[in-house]
Amino acid sequence: MITIIDYGIGNLRSIEKAFERVGADVLRTDDTERIAEAERLVLPGVGAFGACADEIRRRDLESAIHHAVGRGIPFLGVCVGMQLLFDGSDEMGEHQGLGLIPGRVTRFAHNLADGDGRALKVPHMGWNTTTTTRETPLLADLPTAPYFYFVHSYHGIPEHPEHTLATCGYGVDFTAMVHRDNVYGVQFHPEKSQDNGLALLANFSRL
Repeated sequence: MITIIDYGIGNLRSIEKAFERVGADVLRTDDTERIAEAERLVLPGVGAFGACADEIRRRDLESAIHHAVGRGIPFLGVCVGMQLLFDGSDEMGEHQGLGLIPGRVTRFAHNLADGDGRALKVPHMGWNTTTTTRETPLLADLPTAPYFYFVHSYHGIPEHPEHTLATCGYGVDFTAMVHRDNVYGVQFHPEKSQDNGLALLANFSRL
């Protein structure tokens, strides 16, 4: 059973449908007991870091999330859901994250450029390849450098390099996937990434 944390923000129906498409049983809920006792937990998110973090705390979901992670169950943060795993973000002020991955979230530089010196727009939007830093069951049977779909202006910087699971190049090499113990995060949208994204979600559902 995949439990999707429903805190009123995020592409909830899209990711729910994607998991259903790969054959997973899915529960979408903001019930703290169900979240705390979940078998596998997914934290989606779109929009501003601070608004997402505030809504999680307004609904008193933070302790349930930490309880579930402490039990060792597989946990996946998606897009802003990945950013929320970090200690904090400087998006429109200072905001506290969940503290599951040591590090910070910050905005892409305004002067981003590609290898030929051409200016790159922020937000980073579209398909990009990722480079995996080590083997992971999340990417089992996927291509060596899989394409995923990104939409974001901010990116996480882990305090410890070993928590970076994959990188992506957009003017700079930024962290596209994180992993610490039973906690995973992806900056891209697997539910919008066609076959590669569905394969990743299927792999997560089997962890």
